[in-house]
Amino acid sequence: MFQTTHHQPTDDKTTMENVNRIVAEGIAAVEAAQDFNALEQIKARYLGKTGGLTGLLKTLGQMSPEERKTIGAHINECKNQFQTAFNNKRDALNEAKLQAQLAAEALDITLPGRAQENGGLHPVTLTLQRVVELFHGMGFEVADGPEIEDDFHNFQALNIPANHPARAMQDTFYVENGDVLRTHTSPIQIRYMLDKKEPPIRIIAPGRVYRVDSDATHSPMFHQAEGLWVEEGVTFADLKVVFTDFIRRFFERDDLQVRFRPSFFPFTEPSAEIDIMGENGKWLEVGGCGMVHPNVLKNVNIDPEKYTGFAFGIGLDRFAMLRYNVNDLRLFFDNDLSVLSQFSRNKRKTWKEAISDLIKQLPTEFTLDSLYKYKQDLSELFLRNEHIEEKIRQTVQILEKNGDIERLDRGYYRKIRV
Repeated sequence: MFQTTHHQPTDDKTTMENVNRIVAEGIAAVEAAQDFNALEQIKARYLGKTGGLTGLLKTLGQMSPEERKTIGAHINECKNQFQTAFNNKRDALNEAKLQAQLAAEALDITLPGRAQENGGLHPVTLTLQRVVELFHGMGFEVADGPEIEDDFHNFQALNIPANHPARAMQDTFYVENGDVLRTHTSPIQIRYMLDKKEPPIRIIAPGRVYRVDSDATHSPMFHQAEGLWVEEGVTFADLKVVFTDFIRRFFERDDLQVRFRPSFFPFTEPSAEIDIMGENGKWLEVGGCGMVHPNVLKNVNIDPEKYTGFAFGIGLDRFAMLRYNVNDLRLFFDNDLSVLSQFSRNKRKTWKEAISDLIKQLPTEFTLDSLYKYKQDLSELFLRNEHIEEKIRQTVQILEKNGDIERLDRGYYRKIRV
């Protein structure tokens, strides 16, 4: 027999007062924050997964429909107030940081202009290219798919039941008609297998994915790469060989220790977490994997009695953090050129660095005329300025004043000092 769910009555006034109290405390804490780290911690305390306002939202399921509508609307309004206060404080901190930077930096209008610097690829893009390059060498091809997915491709076909926590609104972004922003790139595998019809299948599926999460190591939008190999006779041993070879090539360490730790995923059986040994002697999780579940193969019309396969998934953002020794994921997406330019493959030297290097190459005895053999390099640096020697005089003065070339033999530049 079906059972009727009874909701315990709540005190609307008490709940409203509790919401108002929490948001007032949160806004006061935001306004008192002195730096960005404190501001992010406050946001997590109130809007994070275990935050105060988030916790109140989770209690709505215990209320009657009328209470849920009234109190839920009030909680959302308070969340918007908190978010507005957070945005205003963040803008104020950014403005204060800019003003302090402008006040601290002196501007010398007599300095030569800067040449246009070459751009570079984003560190996550560089990491993606590296991953794809390595798997191309193993015979994998790249597959792609839409970022807005339906329930079948994102959940049902992957053996994720209707009551699985991944379907909760606290973890998944829902859009119209029950569609979602894909929570992993596994739907690409489903679409590819349905389209391919028959194995062998060997693909790598990179792309953006979305989950309701945000902190130093998680972002609402992040990048994944998932691999799939379906063929007759594929075993877990093949999975271990392929991934171990990949991870050692990626980090360029033939002695890198890799372990496969038993775990659970609804779309693979058996399943494992993949760990590598860090430089600190501790195991570090880098991905998940397993043998493709027979139900998944059936859902894409592949006979699990004839074919087997393995799948794995890695976070490209996390791999980029490990590759470039970055400890805060948000640095990749703040669009701070002073940070991102450090990862460029084609990073050009500053004009001071280039001039200093040129001076080191000059013979001990020389005249200004001899500098013209470097005209090609210098003209690129100074936008084809014909008065190169004057620029060098100015530059040497600056370098000497800043202590950048004190260690050099003074004979290297004595004849071009003013």
